Amino acid sequence: MASQVKEKRILPGFRITMGYSILYLSLIVLIPLAALIVKTAGLTLPQFWHTVTSERVLASYRVSLLTSLFAALVNVVFGLIVAWVLVRYRFPGKKIVDGLIDMPFALPTAVAGIALTSIYAPNGWIGSLLDPLGIKVAYTPLGITVALIFIGLPFVVRTVQPVLHDLENDMEEAAALLGAHRWRTFRKVLLPELIPPLITGFALAFSRGIGEYGSVVFISGNMPMKTEITPLLIITKLEQFEYSQATAIALVLLIISFALLLLINTLQRWTNRRLRTS
Repeated sequence: MASQVKEKRILPGFRITMGYSILYLSLIVLIPLAALIVKTAGLTLPQFWHTVTSERVLASYRVSLLTSLFAALVNVVFGLIVAWVLVRYRFPGKKIVDGLIDMPFALPTAVAGIALTSIYAPNGWIGSLLDPLGIKVAYTPLGITVALIFIGLPFVVRTVQPVLHDLENDMEEAAALLGAHRWRTFRKVLLPELIPPLITGFALAFSRGIGEYGSVVFISGNMPMKTEITPLLIITKLEQFEYSQATAIALVLLIISFALLLLINTLQRWTNRRLRTS
């Protein structure tokens, strides 16, 4: 009778690791979210509804959500192109370009916001070229979108890169030998494998954009009803010591973000299931 060898694990057992995981999530995520809900409970239902549906607050929701959506969509397209170039081609300075992709992670968001504002202002390097054409970037929703594209691009690139690394060139070569042109090869062979990471990158960039503050607050101009983002409105409420109203607005933004992320994750699971059965 063969002796049963007890399986050895590097980490401790399930109970210990699960306990630490729950404790960590509680301290970092669950308790702050619970405090947000408790603080909002200080408002009556009519007060809560009046706070979160005021004209200024609704305008800030619209600015934050639409600019984050457009920025994430742009990053899906250009993030795929950047990831493709970094994976499939060799060129001088490739490692430098690859390192620059992570710059928005390391650069303080306030510094990024000041730099973008100075560049895209009417007297900036790029803004001075666009101003004669009637294109204004700084202090407009377009400027907010540019800032969100800057901070969201790494999420798409770093999500797509590992998948492109794992894709073999054999399938592309086989499709070419069978007479498929480049667009058909990309659409039928590569795109099905890239859709899940693209959706993930979109969700990460979109969720990051909704809550972004530092890189947007300078270039937006902070004009109520026009370029005021929801995080700035929350900060304004906090500075006015209206804590319950600030948490109420933050709670609605959290619910919207969670609902959108849930929808995107459901779409991703449906896409993966359909690709496996096709």
